[in-house]
Amino acid sequence: MTPIHEPLSEEAAARLVHVAALTKSAVVIRGGGTRSLHATPEGTDVLSARGLNGIVAYNPAEMTMTARAGTPLETVEAALAEKRQMLAFEPNDLRAALGTSGIPTIGGVFATNASGPRRFVAGAARDSLLGVRFVNGRGEVVKAGGRVMKNVTGLDLAKLLAGSHGSLALLTEVTFRLLPVPETAATIVVSNLNDAEAAAAMATAMSMSVEVSGAAHLPESVRGRFVGGALPDGAATVLRLEGLAASVAVRAEKLGAAMARFGAVSQIEAETTRRLWREIRDAAPYADGTPRPLWRVSVAPIAGQQLVAALRLETGVDAFYDWQGGLVWLRMESDPEAALLRRYIKAVGGGHTTLLRARPEVLAATETVQPQSDAVAALSARVKASFDPNALFVSRMVG
Repeated sequence: MTPIHEPLSEEAAARLVHVAALTKSAVVIRGGGTRSLHATPEGTDVLSARGLNGIVAYNPAEMTMTARAGTPLETVEAALAEKRQMLAFEPNDLRAALGTSGIPTIGGVFATNASGPRRFVAGAARDSLLGVRFVNGRGEVVKAGGRVMKNVTGLDLAKLLAGSHGSLALLTEVTFRLLPVPETAATIVVSNLNDAEAAAAMATAMSMSVEVSGAAHLPESVRGRFVGGALPDGAATVLRLEGLAASVAVRAEKLGAAMARFGAVSQIEAETTRRLWREIRDAAPYADGTPRPLWRVSVAPIAGQQLVAALRLETGVDAFYDWQGGLVWLRMESDPEAALLRRYIKAVGGGHTTLLRARPEVLAATETVQPQSDAVAALSARVKASFDPNALFVSRMVG
């Protein structure tokens, strides 16, 4: 049975890593376990951050918070909701899509750089990260960054850890910036566009001064699986507006008029808007209880529909688009088709792929993350050697 260690303090975590370094034991770092689909290798210890729990400091006036890495995300969001503040990057919850359980943690959010629909205008999780405390592969406690936005000492070091999936260090504490919750929201829906037409409509919307905070395209194959089928018939291109009620009303009228040349336009109001974008964020159409391969693909916005069109000529694939088309959620019918997918990604100008879900034996046999170029791989190896010289930390996370 794989040993699972849950230290209750940063000092205890550092001692555990120090012992692992002395004995050259491999360590898998785990947060809430919501994205861990790979089996833990035999002889590997699991070091969980769940015992490092609690909000350390919250300054609503400065719009910053510091929390220990194992603090449940719901605890953080509940505290923010009381002050009408939020995480700008909308961290996604993929438990339903991946068929996992566990409790999302704030450390796991930053370790995976989990970022939702607002990412293309507000930045990713790493862009909200101001400072961190962590235990490196020598068992040393390191602090980088600070608790206010003016303090940038070590800020780039903190951002290196965001998205590192536990391969560089154990995050023990994170400090991050916040934004006010918008007073209201609305979504403009343009119906019956094909993927290429939707890409053009979204590009037009993003070029306008109406401050679109979400742009997604939901083809007819998935449209009925959002908001209980409440969207109009046909494919739905959805554009979110947020802010003061009077401002949203004016901008919605302007955006709707501009979109009318692309197709039939309708509008959904605040409550349904919030539900819709949560479902887009969490890849809700693919929370189908199956192990059919699910890819998360990041490409240039105009290239998303080109990629899917090319794939459809050769294999069975279902897809929808976020980030103005730059984030593609792809569900394959049977085989992950990793080589085919990556060949077409190269053909449309490059991008990044992550295989989020598949049968265990398929995950074990597939390179789940986009292979790095030789230059990037060499740089990554130097970074790894600096943080974790004995290569103790083995990443088994996806997403």
